[in-house]
Order: sequence, then C-alpha cells, then structure tokens
Amino acid sequence: MIKQTAILNQVKEPKITLVGAGPGDADLITLKAIKALKTADVVLYDALVNPELLEFAPEHATRVFVGKRSGEHSYSQDAVNKLMIDYALNYGHVVRLKGGDPFVFGRGFEELDFAASYSIAAEVIPGISSSIAVPGLQGIPVTHRGLSESFWVVTGTTSSGKISPDLFDAAKSRATVVVLMGIKRLADIVEIFKNEGKNRLPVAVIQSGSMKGEKLAIGTVDTIVDAAKDQQIDSPAIIVFGDVVGLHPLFQPIRAFYEYAE
Repeated sequence: MIKQTAILNQVKEPKITLVGAGPGDADLITLKAIKALKTADVVLYDALVNPELLEFAPEHATRVFVGKRSGEHSYSQDAVNKLMIDYALNYGHVVRLKGGDPFVFGRGFEELDFAASYSIAAEVIPGISSSIAVPGLQGIPVTHRGLSESFWVVTGTTSSGKISPDLFDAAKSRATVVVLMGIKRLADIVEIFKNEGKNRLPVAVIQSGSMKGEKLAIGTVDTIVDAAKDQQIDSPAIIVFGDVVGLHPLFQPIRAFYEYAE
C-alpha cells in the first residue's frame, strides 16, 4: 500500500501555461513568465523565442522546439495542440512559450480552447507585443498627439497567403498601421498605400527588433522597398506606416529633401 501511494504521489496534475516571451530581448519577459518557467516540466517553444529564456526552466524539464523556420521541418498547429495535451497528461506542467504575446497573431486562444476540451487547467501570461515594443525601442510611438490618435495591428497575409483585406481599410485611415508577417509582400503592401495617395507617408521596416542583429530601414511609401533592400532586411520584421515614423531622426533628411523640392 505504501509503495502504491508513493507512485500515485509522483503523478502530477496536468497544467498548461501560455506564456508570452516578448519581442526577443530576454530581459523583456515578465517576472510572472519567469516564475512559470521555473516550475515547468515541459517547455514547448517557438522559433522567435530567445533560447536564453529556456535556462529559467529546471534542469529536469523537457524542452521541445515546435516553431516554424524556412526550409526546416515544422509542426502544424494541430500537432502542437496534441503535443501540448500529451505532455501535460504525462509530465504535468507544460509551459507553451510563444514569441510576443500569445493573443496577438499567436493562435493562443486556439491552444487555450484545445486545453479546455480536455478539461486541463490553463493560464495565460501576457507578453510584450512586438507591434508596440519594437517601434517604441526605435523611438517611434504608435500614437502621438497631433499625429496619430489610434493604431492598427494587421497581419500582412492571411493563412492562405493572400494580402489581408484589413490592410485596404487600414490604408484609408489616419492611424498608424503596424504590419506583422508582411515583409515578404512589402512591395504589394506598399501599393495599397500608393493607391490611397499616400506616397510620402513615412514608413519604417525593422528586422529582429530588440535583438543584437536589429536592422532598420526608414523611408516613405515611395522609397521604402528600395531602402529595405539596401539594408538587406528579411524576416522576422515589422512594417510601420504613419506620420509617427517621421519623428525618427533618420527621417529628417527625407523631410528636408521634400521641403527643398517644393
């Protein structure tokens, strides 16, 4: 009886914690997220997660990469969901570590809903979204009195690879427009803004924001494609359209050129 009781005591209650890892810099994760990692039995982490964060997990914790990288094997969302449940039932506490915030194009609610379908306790720990933090670290506010009273956060492409319809509406507004997962379609996205007559609207493209290898291109709707090519910018990157980009010091020569041309 004593031996059987000991075995039962070793079985851990399944639990899942969705954790936002922030934009990349390991120092930008929250204290609550670190506390969750320290109690993890399994960590399922994405491609954009800084590997330094895995060091907060206990030595015994299983670390499983489930991200997507170009040219490499990647897990479907369905496979990730099933892994998450399987590890929770067999190991205990699963920390699902996701770049940025789990609910900003992170498919976090799908995973939360899947956990609920198995009656597994789940918690969400928000993360700092790159949509706000990355421009902010470059001194570009997404809102600024007199320039922008609101902002859009839009995916560049839908799951089918097509340009997001929301971009056409966003381009008509006076708001700051932050585009995630759109760098591969930068030229197509720029055309949407050109069609709205916003050729001189300031634009920033930022790759690997908050990280050591960060790259920045500043220009206008007319010039940003060439500027991004000059800086050899690739994914992961965000695109920021709006007058607020004009506050960046690198935009001042561009502004002066237009004023001189007039």
